[in-house]
Amino acid sequence: MSRSLRRGALAATAIVFSIASLSACGAGNDAQTLGVKPDNAATSVGTVKVQNAVVITQPKPEAEGPAVVSAMLFNNGAKAETLEAIELPGSNAPVKLTAAGGSGPITVPAGGSVLLGGKGNASAVIEKGRETAKNGGAQEVVFKLSETGDVRLEAFVVPATSYFAGYGPEEVPQKPAEQPSSTPPAPPSGAPTASPSGSPAAPDAPAEGDEAPEVPSDSASASHGEDH
Repeated sequence: MSRSLRRGALAATAIVFSIASLSACGAGNDAQTLGVKPDNAATSVGTVKVQNAVVITQPKPEAEGPAVVSAMLFNNGAKAETLEAIELPGSNAPVKLTAAGGSGPITVPAGGSVLLGGKGNASAVIEKGRETAKNGGAQEVVFKLSETGDVRLEAFVVPATSYFAGYGPEEVPQKPAEQPSSTPPAPPSGAPTASPSGSPAAPDAPAEGDEAPEVPSDSASASHGEDH
């Protein structure tokens, strides 16, 4: 290939890269077409690198419940690293670490990585999540590793919504509101209980000492008729 053709090919390649870069910038940092994840805290110490570190709280601000630390840990060293603890300076809230299998330490293999957070992955649960982390702020997080030592960074505090929904803590169900009782009220006291009788009342009996009226006999009635 001649020099002029090589120069032309290099110039065309440079133009293609320039257009791609401008397109990416014009699309924005959170363009879905680029698959760019939200910008989260990242740092490295020695052969260990921590990326996408965030503290994720309950999805609803008023909800009580734990929070979690989510991050990706890379180990570029020749020895496996054990994540011995995670501390939150300025807070006495403990962080409970659980391996992906449910037991044993969280190990970052040599030349490998470990994801904290999400279904089926290792987890780092902050029991007093609401008291420790406030949405919209930043929380210092210290990853304590067996070989490298402390890896510190400032992690954003976000609720378990949108992109973070699958990596956050389990939502704590809220207590249902008390429902009014459906039992009908008792009838008022003093209501009549006996129904009136339909039979006529008996005549009053004569008082003691009074003579009962004389009932005329049949013969007297007959003679009285003849006189008339």
